[in-house]
Amino acid sequence: MSTYAQADPVRTMLVDDDPMVLGHLRSILTADGSVTIVAEAHDIPSAVTALIQHRPTVTLLDIRMPGTDGVSGLPDLLRAAPDLHVAMLTTFHDEEYVRGAIAHGAHGFLLKTDAPADLLRAVPALAAGGAVFSPRVARWLVREEAVDRHGRAAAARRDVGSLSARQRELLTLLATGASNQHIARRMSLTEGTVKQYLSLLFVELGAENRVQAAVLAHRAGLSG
Repeated sequence: MSTYAQADPVRTMLVDDDPMVLGHLRSILTADGSVTIVAEAHDIPSAVTALIQHRPTVTLLDIRMPGTDGVSGLPDLLRAAPDLHVAMLTTFHDEEYVRGAIAHGAHGFLLKTDAPADLLRAVPALAAGGAVFSPRVARWLVREEAVDRHGRAAAARRDVGSLSARQRELLTLLATGASNQHIARRMSLTEGTVKQYLSLLFVELGAENRVQAAVLAHRAGLSG
């Protein structure tokens, strides 16, 4: 059973040009009833059309497809549905893909070779507002942060040092992948207030989204 199981199955769209991959993902993600596949697409144009028609909450987006690749096409999806939660899904984990996906607004980066349980947990976590990374990608992020860590960690600590204790608590919770609902419970706030506080926090940190803010928190040592 998914850790982030919800009352209603998470409406999910799969975007991949390989029918066998689509079938494999469909089988995994619908196994416990926490996810329902409302649309499938084979390229970015068909994904945009399906997105507008079916309004999924979460999309798993392949990177290498005919025509526009997933990373380059991600902005098209987010323009059509700004509240969409997207995780890139690929067999590759080259660092440039990870950087590009984050820069374009992805909420996570998963590998097709991840364990089925990891993929099954990822979709409800994304729907709940979390930032989700494949275990192997997470390990790469840790290694990447170790390179030139002193300079970047010092800069991150300076950024975090200007925050109030309340803001640091918020950032620490965000870095764990906690959803807005979970943060609201932990900090005795409403979800609307959490959203407002996060928006202000992103501006103060110069972060475009919660993934970038979480990376900065890790650099500053707030995640434990």
